[in-house]
This record gives sequence, C-alpha cells and structure tokens, in this order.
Amino acid sequence: MSVQLHQVLLFCLTLTKGGCTFTNNHWGDWNDSQLLPTIQKLMKGYNRYLRPNFNEGPVEIGMSLDIASIDAISEINMDYTATIFLRQRWRDSRLVFPGNESVSVDGRLVSLLWIPDTFIPDSKRSFLHDVTVENRLIRIFSNGTVLYALRITATIACNMDLTKYPMDKQECTLQLESWGYNIQDVVFYWTRGNDSVKGLDTLRLAQYSVESYYTSVSEAVYETGVTTVLTMTTLMMGARTSLPNANCFIKAIDVYLGICFTFIFGALLEYACAHFYTMQHQTLEDLHRELLREFCESNGNGLIPIMGPSQPSQSAEIGSTAEEATEQPVNSDIKNPPATREKVQSQGCGLSSVKDASRRAVSVFIVENPHNIDRHARTVFPTAFLVVNILYWLYYLFL
Repeated sequence: MSVQLHQVLLFCLTLTKGGCTFTNNHWGDWNDSQLLPTIQKLMKGYNRYLRPNFNEGPVEIGMSLDIASIDAISEINMDYTATIFLRQRWRDSRLVFPGNESVSVDGRLVSLLWIPDTFIPDSKRSFLHDVTVENRLIRIFSNGTVLYALRITATIACNMDLTKYPMDKQECTLQLESWGYNIQDVVFYWTRGNDSVKGLDTLRLAQYSVESYYTSVSEAVYETGVTTVLTMTTLMMGARTSLPNANCFIKAIDVYLGICFTFIFGALLEYACAHFYTMQHQTLEDLHRELLREFCESNGNGLIPIMGPSQPSQSAEIGSTAEEATEQPVNSDIKNPPATREKVQSQGCGLSSVKDASRRAVSVFIVENPHNIDRHARTVFPTAFLVVNILYWLYYLFL
C-alpha cells in the first residue's frame, strides 16, 4: 500500500466551497496545412504523455478563476451550483519559440498538448460548455508558458449547519486537485492569493449575501490499493440494485459474478495456505537442524541428553562394548536405581508414543514442498475458470 500526497487548492466562500512521440507530419485529425508553421515546429518530437520538467522536479501550475454565477444553493441537497472560468498557467520548456509574441491555439488542438489532470473532488455533477464549440482556450507564449482556460458549470457539495436556519451562515468550499499526480510531480498555487478569485463583488444571490472569501493551499493524503473482493462485492450489489426486478430470483449476471467471486476468494485461500505451509516447512527444517546439531554434540561427548518432567537435564553414558556394560552392573545400578530406571523408561516410552502419534497426525497436513501449491494453482485456476466459462456460456446461449 502506497501513500500519495496531492496538492489541494481551497477556495472558501462564506454566505449569510505512456507516451507516443509525434515524429511524422500527422497530428491526430490535423495535417500540415491546418497548423501554423510555428505549431508545426513545436509539435515535432513533442510527447504529450510526459509532463513538463520530467525527472527535473515538479511542474508548478498557477490557478485563478472567475465566478460567473452561482445559480442555486440547495439546503435540501446541501450543495450549490456555480459557473466558473478556470484558468491554469504553467511553463513547458518544450514549447519555447523565438520572439516575444504569443500564439492562440484552437481549443480542439488541446489533445496535442500535455494538460493538468485537474478535478473537483466535491463535485456531484459538472460539465464543460460546448456551444457553439467547447469553451476552452489555449495560448502559448514564447517563453514556453501555457495558458489553459475552461468554462465549467459544477454542482458542488457543501456541508451545511442548519441549526440557525433561516438566520444561518454557511461556509462552502471549492477544491481543486490533481487526479493522478502527487506533489513530486505537480504543485498547484494561487497566482495572486485572494485576488486570484474574481466576480464575487458583483454577485447577487436571491436568499444569501456573500460576506467574505479566502484562498488556501494544503496537501491531501490518499492511500492507494484496491481490494478485489470488495470490488466484486460492489459490482454484485450494484447489479442487483440497478437492474430491473426479474421474475426469477437469480439472474445470469448474478451467476457469473458469483463465479468470479468464488475464484477470487479461492485465490485468497490459496495464498493463505501457501504462506502457512511455507512458514511451517521452515519451522520444521529449523527444528530438524537443531536436533541434528544436539545429537552430533552428544555423540562427540559420549552422552545422550534425556529430558524428563522432573529431571530437566540428565546424562547417561554409552558403553563402547557389551563387555563394559556387563562388567559394571553395580556401578550402573548405583547411578540409576531400578525404580528410577523404570520411571525413566516408562516416561520415555510414553513420550515417544505421544510424539509418534502427533508426528503421524501432523504428517497428514504437511506439504513437503510448499512451492508446489503455487505451481499447481497457476494451472488449475485458469483451466477451471475456462471450463466454467465454457459451461456457463453454453448453458445460457444454447440451452
């Protein structure tokens, strides 16, 4: 799981908030005769999929906006609808050309340039005006500065406190963020602070009056990673709620999503089993090495350690020949009285029998090579999914 920091531009309003390189002479739907000579030269070798200053630090994007109108403020839905002119300005060294002039580019040529992936996080609905053409402007200056302007109407959520309604005072925000870039790639800033927002001085609302506004810059922290099981669950619930009710309880799409969910859950179980047996295999190998080391040390000293519940550590000598064992019966009896010997033998027998029984029981669940689980799963899962798909489509298409 990775953590990304995104730059957030906040405008607060108080009411009484992989690339393709163009190296030939064809530019999408445009050809040489439709492009200015300056644009032709700039576009040669330009890669619109790479941001400016790639591998050289973040690109700084200045923001400003004009509030054309605030069309509606809904206390019921807790949102407001506004039409804004959003202007973004950044510098792209690949677009530097000689002279002190600027070039206005047709808005339809926006697809040829890199542009920021700016979005409004709290937007419920939004659209770009397109009468008579899409309302966006691109202007390129000789030093490589790019001005990109849009006319947008958006319905934006506003968390309202209505405890003093109708004598309430609400604070609504308009946030601007980058969708895919973090602060190592893109940095937003207001070009002129509070003066970056225009149009509120002349704005007139039916039920509210604008008291104050301010701008700020902050960072948003997001965690990325997607859980496949939750995604499939969401798809299944969405399919059941969005599709019309059928006479049958289970539909074909329910069956297919259930099959996909089963295989995904099976993959999770396979991972858990493989991980468990890998750890168990490593533990058994470590235990085997430890016992072998102790046995080798005991053979070197002529002693075998005997562990008992009442005797933590005992040692018994091993006679080198049978004659030595018969020549010293008295000494051995003195060292180990008969009662003690019987007790140790009974304990050793009981302990060994318990160990043998537990070893046989555990051996049923032990996998000698845990890596075989993944190796077999790579074959079994795709094959089973293919077979189930064939049966599914044969049943629903031909039967």
